[in-house]
Amino acid sequence: MSATQTRLVEQVVDTVRYPLAAPRDAGLRSIVDRVRRELREYGCSVLPDFIRPELTEALRRECADIAPQAHYDVETVNAYNIAVDPSLPDDHPGRIPIRRGNAFVARDRIPDDHLIQRLYTSEEFQRFVADCFGLPRLHELADPLSGLCLNVVNPGMEHPWHFDTNEFTVSMLTQESAAGGVFEYCPGIRSAESENFADVRAVLTGGGDRFIRRLSLRPGDLQLFKGRYSLHRVSPVAGDVARHSAIFAYSERPGVIGSVARTRQLFGRVLPEHLAAEGRAVRVDQLLD
Repeated sequence: MSATQTRLVEQVVDTVRYPLAAPRDAGLRSIVDRVRRELREYGCSVLPDFIRPELTEALRRECADIAPQAHYDVETVNAYNIAVDPSLPDDHPGRIPIRRGNAFVARDRIPDDHLIQRLYTSEEFQRFVADCFGLPRLHELADPLSGLCLNVVNPGMEHPWHFDTNEFTVSMLTQESAAGGVFEYCPGIRSAESENFADVRAVLTGGGDRFIRRLSLRPGDLQLFKGRYSLHRVSPVAGDVARHSAIFAYSERPGVIGSVARTRQLFGRVLPEHLAAEGRAVRVDQLLD
């Protein structure tokens, strides 16, 4: 690992708590073991105060400055982020409409010197995240828009119940909302072999509280999450402060680019890279979304 990479991590990460440059450090190995255990048991793990404490305000300010560039659109979808299909059975959770009003700032709108961009491209950070997920390595998405993005949930809105297309997600809260905006999830509510529609429907109709776990997150906390098989949402944001979170998207294989439809849904535009890659996506399962 280059000295430049090491300095970058030391400038951004609280390396006293998380010595990423020393992967064999006993303290770091203990952290990795804990994360792996929590991912197995709960599908989620949080590393508090991952960013150096003196940088949390800079982190908030940088992301707040670019938040107005988010693509914002209100649409009716379902938990699978596809059109509500009237041909589905009446009790199918895909028939339940959800109002989606969150917004995303694309990667090409995030300056190279911003903390989240520097962290996303850090080889030491990528190695650490891969280790936490028990993977030999991770790759940045080749997608010029969705590899790294900022999620913006404005007051009165929510990031509604959904599943991720990736098996795992890495994110960091950069600005708390004044009220609401709680991360809620249902660990392992479905699997690669089973959609488990009955339990998903129970959550969507308000009768599945037994499946839901809730997290209290603070700016600078790093969240590692298995979102492919865990239904999750950010509850409605209240007050006058938006909730901002950075999403670091990686893949086990190189060259991953989002679909034209999903990219346009999230960012309101597509680039030549998306058009060229259309129809060549490799799925890890045959689930609805």
